[in-house]
Amino acid sequence: MSDQDDAPEEDAEQEDAEAVDSGQGDQDQDEGERLAERGEPEEGTPDRRLGLIADPDMPEQVTRRLADDLPELLGDEQHSWAVEVDVDPVTAGRRSTRDILASTRERMDEHSWDHAVCLTDLPVRADGKPVVAEADVDRGVAVVSLPALGGTGVYRRARQVVLQIVDELTGRRGGGDNRYGLDSGPARLLAPVLRRELDEDHEADVRYSTTRRRGRIRLLSGMVRSNQPAQLVFGLRSALAAAVATSAFGLSSSTIWQIGDQLGVVRQVIAAVVSVVLLVFWLISAHGLWEKPRRGGDREQVLLYNTSTVATLTIGVGVMYVGLFAINLAVALFIVPPNLLASSLGHPADFTRYLALAWGFTTMGVIAGALGSSLESDRAVRQAAYGYREEQRRNEQEH
Repeated sequence: MSDQDDAPEEDAEQEDAEAVDSGQGDQDQDEGERLAERGEPEEGTPDRRLGLIADPDMPEQVTRRLADDLPELLGDEQHSWAVEVDVDPVTAGRRSTRDILASTRERMDEHSWDHAVCLTDLPVRADGKPVVAEADVDRGVAVVSLPALGGTGVYRRARQVVLQIVDELTGRRGGGDNRYGLDSGPARLLAPVLRRELDEDHEADVRYSTTRRRGRIRLLSGMVRSNQPAQLVFGLRSALAAAVATSAFGLSSSTIWQIGDQLGVVRQVIAAVVSVVLLVFWLISAHGLWEKPRRGGDREQVLLYNTSTVATLTIGVGVMYVGLFAINLAVALFIVPPNLLASSLGHPADFTRYLALAWGFTTMGVIAGALGSSLESDRAVRQAAYGYREEQRRNEQEH
């Protein structure tokens, strides 16, 4: 038989196959419509939707990682989960978990989620204790305060808390019985997480909190982590430029070499500390980072804000000092020959002399950096302050 005779048969077979596929597609569509009419999800479609509402900045980073991992961690033989993220500063201007839970409930209704959890970098306290999370089981919403988890292992602890909270909201796996390691090992000694069922006077039904003293230290470290000190270093461009320029001048002056050589270790340490304190003080005063107590306001909250700001700036400036010291030491070793340094100092120059010189140049540079910090933009520096970020988010929400 010729190729021309085979062609009609092949076309007919292809048409039959397309007809079968079309019929199968219509059957699948009809099946999906019947499931939808009965309120049942199609096969392969998650039957539960969890919404994660995140504040901008660090909470958003943690939340997006959670959204990738939670569907697999929450899924079981009975239910599959879809996790959606909504980045919105719903906590701006809100001090109590009652208000935050109400806003979370509104977002949940808007998106038609089954449950919703708000992750915020707002420090929350109740009865003087830092609050890790609160859940309103009846309404299916919860709030998690990330600073209460501390400054290290934030994602791991956030994952544990959210899994625990979802168990509370759904009543699965015994609700509050499964702790996911929240209160085990070192956590029990450093800042144990305590579960408490609340009465009808509270908006929430369940609260997870830490102890008063040890929990406050963990809360403060978590607030510093939320301020992201590493980003502050890159924001201090003008201060760093002034510090580098001053260090370069010191590197070219033999008089400054001699002064640095004559200073003892104690004086050098004192000078270094003073330079860091001076730059931190200058940043706070020049950019209005100091929070003042308002009439009827929470004085302890203001104290936490100011303490975290000072700690954040100190870490950021300290990192800048160490980096500048390493640069100065490398440049001094490369440019200044040992015989030239020895002739200027009047005695042999070993490696410790280079360390002393680099230390002196760096201290001078950081002091000069305080002047250069006045040229920094408010936004670059004030991101290290809780009060500024909260005000900024409130303004964004109003507009």
